[in-house]
Amino acid sequence: MLLNLYRSGTGCVAFALLFLNAAFWVPVLYVAAFFKILIPVRSWRRLWSSVLVKVSEAWISGNSLIFNLQPIDWDIKGLEGLQPKASYFIICNHQSWVDIFVLQHIFNRKIPFLRFFLKKQLLYFPGFGLGFWALDFPFMKRYSTKKLMANPELRAKDMESTRKSCERFKGVPVSILSFIEGTRYRPEKHKKQQSPYRHLLKPKIGGLAFSLEAMGEQFSAVLDVTIVFPLGATQFWDLLTGRIHRIVVRVSQYGVPKELLQGCYLNDPVYRQQMKEWVAEIWEGKDKLIEQLNQTQETV
Repeated sequence: MLLNLYRSGTGCVAFALLFLNAAFWVPVLYVAAFFKILIPVRSWRRLWSSVLVKVSEAWISGNSLIFNLQPIDWDIKGLEGLQPKASYFIICNHQSWVDIFVLQHIFNRKIPFLRFFLKKQLLYFPGFGLGFWALDFPFMKRYSTKKLMANPELRAKDMESTRKSCERFKGVPVSILSFIEGTRYRPEKHKKQQSPYRHLLKPKIGGLAFSLEAMGEQFSAVLDVTIVFPLGATQFWDLLTGRIHRIVVRVSQYGVPKELLQGCYLNDPVYRQQMKEWVAEIWEGKDKLIEQLNQTQETV
């Protein structure tokens, strides 16, 4: 009982600190965003984009300090050789919101600022849409499976929007994150999918494929990030209340095969099959790694 009260109090304090950190940096972010909007000239907007990134990195550093007030044992391997001026495409298994904070924590200032695909509807979300736009997050207009089956041509529009979002980063160091499972892992989703993997959902590779089509030669590597929470607690409140005592992260770097730098995912079945086989090989290795890490942690 006392432990639960202590954890709840700790969680409230941590949440309050996160709120204060955001309250300090968000107005700064929006002032910079205002100046970026002010003059629609590419060089001007790139200047303020760099300012916005610096502000966001400082915000992330504050969040990391707050999270580390908890006794978290970080077990991280694979960050050697990463460059802040290179471009990376990052794929990762997905369990909860905590994954975002973990990725921001381990990569902050080690690689270019993390951006991830967002639903286009979020562009109009009060208070957040402008920030996402100012930070150059790529937006995608997602359609339901039912709508795509009724209107197959919408799939091409969806993928074209992905390509256009990525083209704005040509010549600029960037890190693009994609949770290619498409949703957070849940046992019921795993069962419904009849996934061939023990710890992962089936990968959806459209975003990766179209990003490589748009700017594949710019990416120095694909970073495959595996996150494991050995004690099973994965939720944001678990992080705030100190229930997540250990976080294991493994980062693997893969060069993009030359045959995948040129092709058309929608119209070239050979290219599409090669892409599927390449991602499936990575996903099989990730699944085995998660099993290995789980077994190792049981003995720690």
